[in-house]
Amino acid sequence: MTPRPLPKIVIPVADELLSGWLARLANFNHCDLVDLLAHVGIDGRYVDVLDFGLEDSAALRIATVARTGFELVHSLTISAATPLEAVLTAQFPFQTCPICSVHGVALKHWRRAWAFDCLMCGAQLIPTMPRPDIVKPSTKFLRRARIGARLLEVAIKDNNACQIHRAMRGVAFAVAVTRFRGQPLAALQGFNPEIRIACLAAICAVQKKPLLKAAWIMAKADGYAKASLLRAYSKEPHLLAAVCDIADRNAQGILSKNRVSPLGQGGSDSHNLSQQNWQETRQREDSRN
Repeated sequence: MTPRPLPKIVIPVADELLSGWLARLANFNHCDLVDLLAHVGIDGRYVDVLDFGLEDSAALRIATVARTGFELVHSLTISAATPLEAVLTAQFPFQTCPICSVHGVALKHWRRAWAFDCLMCGAQLIPTMPRPDIVKPSTKFLRRARIGARLLEVAIKDNNACQIHRAMRGVAFAVAVTRFRGQPLAALQGFNPEIRIACLAAICAVQKKPLLKAAWIMAKADGYAKASLLRAYSKEPHLLAAVCDIADRNAQGILSKNRVSPLGQGGSDSHNLSQQNWQETRQREDSRN
């Protein structure tokens, strides 16, 4: 049985998400989204699933009810060009625009892990589940995170394996520093803006001398953080060995410095050892870049 068309139509905006458009369509026709979905024969419990996969029969019924084109309905779903892009696209709305969402709009790019600002109005995206105790990052830190978000987007869109690897290594560094208990990909799509912004800022930071930063973090990290960094270098044994060696030697230099006598004997040697370690690290980085 063909469902009856609705009296009012709603034209989708650019980059609009199917679930958001259906919610606006229901609102304009003075009904609940669940009732609208039931009218077209779709279980309302699976509305978020529709954003990632829509059967042709369901798309045809929605197009009939909304009095629009079949292709237009399909274009409102999220499609990924690569498997990694699919993984970096959240299955749930973890962030939103404080301006556009007031009008009931939900855009597809808000689901991307690299999305930082709303492409429609330019406002910075905020978590859908904000926490009142979150401290606002500095302007400099936000600028680095915004750069990191652009770098990640370009790497994913170009499918550049080298840049993707470097970006995800930066995320692993941030996970280690923030002691986030979860996978790096989850940190990019979480509700905690402090961790997510730290991950994006780290992508910007590791564009130069990532090995040096890894060694510095490793020397100060706890067990869980070290495990995160070890995973970042799991497929590069020579780099893993270099990071661990530099971190251990630096830690020994710090330990020697703490054992210096009150007269300061040996302080100069431990300082020189630490300086030598970091100088060697820089030389390793320069040879790789």
